[in-house]
Amino acid sequence: MGEVARSSLDLDAAFRTALAGLTAADRCDAVGAIDAARGLELFESQVTSRHLDLAARRLGAARQGYYSIGSSGHEGNAAVAAALRVDDPALLHYRSGAFFVQRCRQIPGADPIRDVLLGVVAAAADPISGGRHKVYGSKQASIIPQTSTIASQLPRAVGLAFALDRAARQGIACPWPADAVVVCSFGDASANHSTAAGAINAAVHAAYQGVPMPLVFVCEDNGIGISVPTPPDWIERSYGPRPGLTYLAADGCDLPDVLGAAEDAVTLARTWRVPVFLHLRTVRLGGHAGSDVEAAYRGPAELAADLARDPLLGTARYLLGAGICDAVDLLDRYERIGARVRDTADEVLREARLDSAAAVTAPLAPSSPDAVRSDVARSVGNRAADVLELGPGGAPEDTGSHRDSAVPALPPMTLAQSINHTLGELLTRDDVLVFGEDVGRKGGVYGVTKGLRKRFGARRVFDTLLDEQTILGTALGTGLAGFVPIPEIQYLAYVHNAADQIRGEAATLSFFSNGQYRNPMVVRIAGLAYQKGFGGHFHNDDSLAALRDIPGVVLAVPARADDAAAMLRTCVSAARVDGRVCLFVEPIALYHTRDLHPGDESWLAAPASEHVPIGSARLYGDGADLTLVTFGNGVPMCLRTADRLAAQGIHARVLDLRWLNPLPVADLLHHAEATGRVLVADETRRSGGVSESVYAALVDAGFHGTLARVTSEDSFIPLGPAADTVLLSESAIEAAAQRVVQRVR
Repeated sequence: MGEVARSSLDLDAAFRTALAGLTAADRCDAVGAIDAARGLELFESQVTSRHLDLAARRLGAARQGYYSIGSSGHEGNAAVAAALRVDDPALLHYRSGAFFVQRCRQIPGADPIRDVLLGVVAAAADPISGGRHKVYGSKQASIIPQTSTIASQLPRAVGLAFALDRAARQGIACPWPADAVVVCSFGDASANHSTAAGAINAAVHAAYQGVPMPLVFVCEDNGIGISVPTPPDWIERSYGPRPGLTYLAADGCDLPDVLGAAEDAVTLARTWRVPVFLHLRTVRLGGHAGSDVEAAYRGPAELAADLARDPLLGTARYLLGAGICDAVDLLDRYERIGARVRDTADEVLREARLDSAAAVTAPLAPSSPDAVRSDVARSVGNRAADVLELGPGGAPEDTGSHRDSAVPALPPMTLAQSINHTLGELLTRDDVLVFGEDVGRKGGVYGVTKGLRKRFGARRVFDTLLDEQTILGTALGTGLAGFVPIPEIQYLAYVHNAADQIRGEAATLSFFSNGQYRNPMVVRIAGLAYQKGFGGHFHNDDSLAALRDIPGVVLAVPARADDAAAMLRTCVSAARVDGRVCLFVEPIALYHTRDLHPGDESWLAAPASEHVPIGSARLYGDGADLTLVTFGNGVPMCLRTADRLAAQGIHARVLDLRWLNPLPVADLLHHAEATGRVLVADETRRSGGVSESVYAALVDAGFHGTLARVTSEDSFIPLGPAADTVLLSESAIEAAAQRVVQRVR
């Protein structure tokens, strides 16, 4: 038998021996702090969690289970669940098993034992993830599933706490009541993560300004992160004296102490709508996870000290001391629950597993094109028929607030003006929020959100902290609460500061909840290169690879005003209808561009009132000699190049991909085969750029014609004229086009 299985048996035997050995002298003096029925219920939830841990480890040792990060030593969190209501949304630490059991016990028909074990063996019948991961989650129990989180759920929890009051005030249909409290649990090691520090700071910052923030942070402090000790009293010293954050502490191994502190924390958060930090001092029993052998880094005395503080033993001692029951009764309950867990473990092994890629990926990218089209039509139909006048700052200015049944003709606009106008139309639906750094009073650093705060108010259009994790966390939370958030990330390079909020949180929620929870959001990102007179690699960034490889995420890059309006409408409706996570990258250099050729103002266009289906390209021209495939800044570059090539007798068509995830493969293949020659003009980098995926898509689809590409260099973008040496240029596109055509001829 392996070390893991032995440690499980040791933990089981140690509790039995200690329980049998309790004497009158061991019994506590606390009588009446918890009524008998509640005390026994909490004990059973703790015991259930313990037996689930033991079963998971046995299944893992037998290679029949796939997850064994246990909650042993943390079972005091059952009392936190007892202090809350079932309709208080919870985002749980992976050691909050007893919380999960206690919460689910309050749901008629719920079976937390079976649910957890179905997850452990990755059975398709798992009611939350459908066999994709073992997570603590339940739609009925208001538990939003998290995987092995390293504080990544805290920004979402802050966003959800922020959203509850806002949803009630705006009449948004929210899954949770207006007086709900959000609870978010995490470990002491996670408390040191920058994500946790930023999220807690954001909660305190919001509360300081009078923004309701009904949130209980629960730090389950067992004193060690895998093998690295947390200094004694570090959590208390870090968060105890924090102004604006109520700090409460309890011995997580003492059930009455936890319950009293948890009830106080929840009452404070619910009554005053403020953040509370609940510090539970726990122990870790049985190692970090199934493969972990604690004896390699912890001494016998330290392990024995933790075992002596077993919270199950503490609860048993309390129940005996309070005269609620005797040791025989407690052992009988322990045995009965253990037998049920073992029987259920045997049963779930017979359940089917996911057996195809289609089954696994089903929740990743839900698509209802007809419903999206209808939602876009409703948005346009409900829009304010305001007469717009182009303002000097590049954004339309509202000169009236009258409505009319007819949609007025709109003047040609720049890309920035069109996005501004479309955001104004989208905001006429009450579920839309626009927020980010500088988007409110200033109207965005490029004027794209100018005037929106004045028209729709600070509850709908507002500034945030200068922290991308907080911005995206706010989107994650408000999306859960019934909103369609449109956060802005000021520059593409800054997305990478918080990429895990997209990859680890936004993109995975629908996957790990089998579509029961979703993250509707449209993240506007000012990006790409070619700015003149301003730049450096943080303000001119062409790195899209980290966004394109996130499963299920939509990546849109409009190049002109009419497309920007239509694609933004599509993204917002796809978020609302299908819960899609959309990244909308706006080429900064094209924001205020008016001309394709000097002085012609041909790059202006009226915002389109229709939508552009996800994954559809735009064609310019019908040249039969060459297909130029591009996107973003490459579109006007290729159009100018095509004009010069035409003068040389080379007739090219230009295909604007528009959608970089998913790629418009059908359109791409059709227009590649129409000419038999493809040149990909890719403003991103040669390695990891978009052109590689275009090549692969064409080859996979069976294209046998000529393929070539021209890209930017594998380099960060320097300041000033030096940028031109590493970025894709029109001269490079033209030269490459000539080579492709001449090679074939």
